[in-house]
This record gives sequence, C-alpha cells and structure tokens, in this order.
Amino acid sequence: MHTVAPVAAARPVAGGLVYTLRVLILIHGVTLLVAASMAGRALTYDSEFVLSVDQAAAEPHVMVGMVAHLVGLVQLIAAVLYWRPGRGAGWPALASLGLFLLGIAQHFVLGIGLNVHVPNGVLLFGLILVLLVWSWSPRAAARR
Repeated sequence: MHTVAPVAAARPVAGGLVYTLRVLILIHGVTLLVAASMAGRALTYDSEFVLSVDQAAAEPHVMVGMVAHLVGLVQLIAAVLYWRPGRGAGWPALASLGLFLLGIAQHFVLGIGLNVHVPNGVLLFGLILVLLVWSWSPRAAARR
C-alpha cells in the first residue's frame, strides 16, 4: 500500500506586502493621471498653429511628475520586497523598474519634442494600468 504525503497548501504572500504594493501602485497611477491632466494646460498654439509649451503652465505638471518619480521609487522597493523575501511573482518588480525608468526618461525626452514625450506617457499609463489590475486581483496574493 502506498501512502501519499499530504501536499502542503501554498501560503499566500504576506498581507502587508500585498496591501502596501497595491496602495503604492494606486497612488502612482493617480499621480500619473494628475500629471497628465496638468500637461494639457501647458500646451498652446501660436499664431501659425505651431504647438508649443508654456513653461509657466508646465511647472505644476513637472512638480507632480517629480512626486510620481518618488512614488515610483518606493513602489519599486516594495515590488522587490514582494518578490524576494515575500516569494511573490517577480514580474511586478521588473514592471515597476520599467515604470520608474520610463518616468525618469520623461524629463529628458521633452527636450527632443512632444512626439516622444506623449507616446512615452501613454506607455506609462498602459503599464500602470496592467499593474493596477493585477495588484487588486486574487493572483497578487499567491506565492510563486
């Protein structure tokens, strides 16, 4: 007769890590949304219908972007803690790193022009949306 050893139930990732990551991703998403809403006020057309940036109106957009960078850095740290000691999935840490680097790149690509800044911003929104949906799903609490 064979006896089968009971399979140990997989323990979920610590609730504090999951909840912290969820909240940070949510705050990061909100700061990106606020920054994008402020960007529209900074865009103007001159008399020849050439799109330009009003620097005074762009200042709040830049400041909220800086807050988004700070939140993104803290999110990256939380995602790494979720992954390594928490034994959660590793891809959120990689996605958080990508978000952080894309966010930093936003400051430098504006000098190139809006034709790079705007698509990069759309990419930021897509990535944060994927992380946001994942973080509030039951799979976020599962160990790998």
